[in-house]
Amino acid sequence: MFRPKVDSNGTHILVVDDEPLVMRSLSEVLTLSGYTVSTASNSEDALELLKKYTMDVVITDIKMPKMDGVHLLKNVKIISPDTPVILMTGFGSIENAVEAMKNGAYDYITKPIVDSEVKIIIERIMQQRRLIDENIKLKEELSLTHKERFHDIVGKSLKMQKIYTLVEAIATTRATVLIHGESGTGKHLIAHAIHKYNEKERNKPFVEVSCGALSETLLESELFGHVKGAYTGAIKDRIGRFELADGGSIFLDEIDAFSPALQVKLLRVLQEGELEKVGDTNTIKVDVRVIAATNHNLEELIAQGKFRQDLYYRLNIISIEVPPLRDRREDIEILADEFIKKHSKHLGKKIDGFSRAALAVLSNCPWPGNVRELENVIERAVILSKQTIISPDDFPEYLQKPKLAASVSGDNGDRLKLKQALANPEKDIIVNVLASVGGSRNEAAKILGINRTTLYKKMCKFGLLEANKATDRGRN
Repeated sequence: MFRPKVDSNGTHILVVDDEPLVMRSLSEVLTLSGYTVSTASNSEDALELLKKYTMDVVITDIKMPKMDGVHLLKNVKIISPDTPVILMTGFGSIENAVEAMKNGAYDYITKPIVDSEVKIIIERIMQQRRLIDENIKLKEELSLTHKERFHDIVGKSLKMQKIYTLVEAIATTRATVLIHGESGTGKHLIAHAIHKYNEKERNKPFVEVSCGALSETLLESELFGHVKGAYTGAIKDRIGRFELADGGSIFLDEIDAFSPALQVKLLRVLQEGELEKVGDTNTIKVDVRVIAATNHNLEELIAQGKFRQDLYYRLNIISIEVPPLRDRREDIEILADEFIKKHSKHLGKKIDGFSRAALAVLSNCPWPGNVRELENVIERAVILSKQTIISPDDFPEYLQKPKLAASVSGDNGDRLKLKQALANPEKDIIVNVLASVGGSRNEAAKILGINRTTLYKKMCKFGLLEANKATDRGRN
């Protein structure tokens, strides 16, 4: 149903609060900022206005008689699903606000209201809306074309095309981005693409931090900096990565590695743009776009009490799911060609391509290490190949004996579930690679194209640690 706007040329905001003073004060602030404002003292009147007019933003208190703000939110999403809703809450009701974000709330603010905070959130909404409107035509054009390369990312599959479109849509905003994907899928390349796509941002700092590789103390110091004497070994002041990224972007890989204490500090940076160095009480203001990545299910970690729910919702403004290589097999050949060009040039060898048999091997591999594993396999093949065409003999032994087809059936001919069918060859590959390098996890991780931590977790999963201990002594 068509619902007109009160002001067709401006931004129309609906403020809902049963406290007249709060409603009047907020209305005045927004009106002075150039917005058209309507008010309602209860949810019922607010819904009547929403049925008559299109609202660009709804700001509502949570605690109200009869119908509270959470139920109003649910009704707004029925009447006008695309209308962002901002919740106002006291400190004692923040959990309700976080829960409401599950139901589609855009954000929440705490009372007493800080005028600048409200205006920043609304401007962010308007900026994202303008961006979406400006990119509608671009998205339509992209849906008709297929790119094989996007910045440093290679892939022509439909899943990658959708990622390219999303990156283009969000790159010119400062929205926080959370990238999900298995190890080796290229999450860092997507983070770089988000930064580089925006002409205004690409010359500003881009700082990358591998959070999982550092202890809690080192990670805290790395991110926030420290002052001399903050802890043993802090012999001089250190500038943190957030300060170095000021005005630009910071990419936090393996965000799930954050301890509860560090999660609180990161939440403050996201909410207030403020931090303190380790051992210091002076507050530092930073303007940093946060791009985070994980290969874990954060919702499961939340359920286990290992990750803060409010931090998750602050990080997950824009979510990008990077598919594993096995789910975009049409990209394997062009990725392999790209890696041949890269490594043959680097090594000064003339390699023209792959035999059909070699391509068949590459296409049928489950690639537990994803794109990183594929690149390592191609680099090895370029080094070892004595011909100008790479053949299956140039691949590691574990790749020449695919067992996926056999693993789909059990010993008794029983059909296995897909998850187990994929796990069987993955386990065989890890066993064969470990055997080929005498049990060294470091070397095996390099060949597989995954980090050592990921290999360790997979070995735990498949019960390989005990068998590996004897051969692994002294190597790691």
